Amino acid sequence: MLLWFVIAYWVVSVGIGLIASTRVHNTRDFAVAGRHLPFYMVTATVFATWFGSETVLGIPATFLKEGLNGVVADPFGSSMCLILVGVFFAAPLYRMNLLTIGDYYKKRFGRVVEVLTTLAIVISYLGWVGAQITALGLVFNVVSGGEISKLAGMWIGSGTILIYTFFGGMWAVAVTDFIQMIIIVLGMLYIGGEVSGMVGGVGVVVNHAAEAGKFAFWPALDAKEVLGFIAAWVTMMFGSIPQQDVFQRVQSSKTEKIAIWGTVLGGGLYFVFAFVPMFLAYSATLLDPKMVAGLIDTDPQLILPRLVLDKAPLIAQVMFFGALLSAIKSCASATLLAPSVTFTENILKPMLGKMSDRKLLRSMRTVTLVFTVLVTLYAVNSKSSIFKMVENAYQVTLVMAFIPLLAGVYWKRATQQGALAAIFFGLAVWLSILIAGPDDPFMPAQLAGLIASAAGMVLGSLLPPLFGNVVYHEPDEHAFLHEHAAYPHTPAHPLHPAEHPGHS
Repeated sequence: MLLWFVIAYWVVSVGIGLIASTRVHNTRDFAVAGRHLPFYMVTATVFATWFGSETVLGIPATFLKEGLNGVVADPFGSSMCLILVGVFFAAPLYRMNLLTIGDYYKKRFGRVVEVLTTLAIVISYLGWVGAQITALGLVFNVVSGGEISKLAGMWIGSGTILIYTFFGGMWAVAVTDFIQMIIIVLGMLYIGGEVSGMVGGVGVVVNHAAEAGKFAFWPALDAKEVLGFIAAWVTMMFGSIPQQDVFQRVQSSKTEKIAIWGTVLGGGLYFVFAFVPMFLAYSATLLDPKMVAGLIDTDPQLILPRLVLDKAPLIAQVMFFGALLSAIKSCASATLLAPSVTFTENILKPMLGKMSDRKLLRSMRTVTLVFTVLVTLYAVNSKSSIFKMVENAYQVTLVMAFIPLLAGVYWKRATQQGALAAIFFGLAVWLSILIAGPDDPFMPAQLAGLIASAAGMVLGSLLPPLFGNVVYHEPDEHAFLHEHAAYPHTPAHPLHPAEHPGHS
């Protein structure tokens, strides 16, 4: 019975996505929903995109083993990322009216920086999307009682999500995210109430967790532990800021104010509701300690699904798995679309030369198909946990893309040479520690890479140019919008001093 409910929900949600696809008429509709999304929809798509498999399965499993200290990256770092984007980056990026975040790097620092950062961003999505595909396989396997293998579940899940993402782009993602947010919130609250009644109330679970030391958050006053704590926090908090999915939600907003507050509110809601799955998973230690003991060291991601299947009534099972599938689907569709759009716009389009809008739209859809196949193969062959796949995904953007974005927006003296130095210094230090460093370095590789990237930006920008370096200052907003009036979906070329004498 549960499986048939899941199938029915799956079919209906795909159908809604296909209906939303009728609003896609050009690349701007496909990539950023024509910049028409209202406040409630932006909030919903920010929340639903980040409330994925790692929130329902990965974070609770890590919390059971390591307590709050183990989940500093997510939800603490990830929710802070969204709030920081809303407060510090949404307004300046929204005013530029760009299609992808790669367009920003091109406009500010030139073509080479655009290519390098775009490649880093696209690669980073392998881990995030792979985690969602892995979770889909797990869910289909569990609800079918083992009749559907995890491998088959991965391909079924990725294939069906591809259908409406391929046709509907950002419009389909936004509409389905809004519906899925409602299902996530209602489902989590309902199952939370059910489980709370089984264990004797929320207070019982909270007190038990406190006595077990699960609320210890801050690291011990040891230099190595403090550095590890900081590295885990900034990986998600800073590394996920230069991401196309976040940028798309900013650019899809109807107004600048919606872009700011929709992102901030979405991040706040994510932080609050991320604690519900942690509460549910810890409740399992009281309701079925034998089951938890059997899974905690083998596959802790199964603890919460097993608790619901073994202890909850059918309606609660339907609500839980509906919420879980909504979380995975919303996150997976967004993270399939984002790298496909930015790869097409910033890598493929310049290689193919001038093309019509229809051909560009077709290219975006083709890349979406290819990326779905590649990321499913990656998920099938990955041995990492869902939580680790997501956490590791952002290290490459942390060391290569964050500092150029931050300095480009807030430091007028940042130059192309500085951006290139930031990318190469950060990447070199990060890789050297990962490949040739000790298994347990004193400073985590991604934190060392971030520091090296910042140093590279400062040194490269302040030193005299070695290769005829050009400083790309922010363009005048009105001139930029006028430049795009005739062909609004095409980002502008970098502002060269010879063409714009007002810029140096």
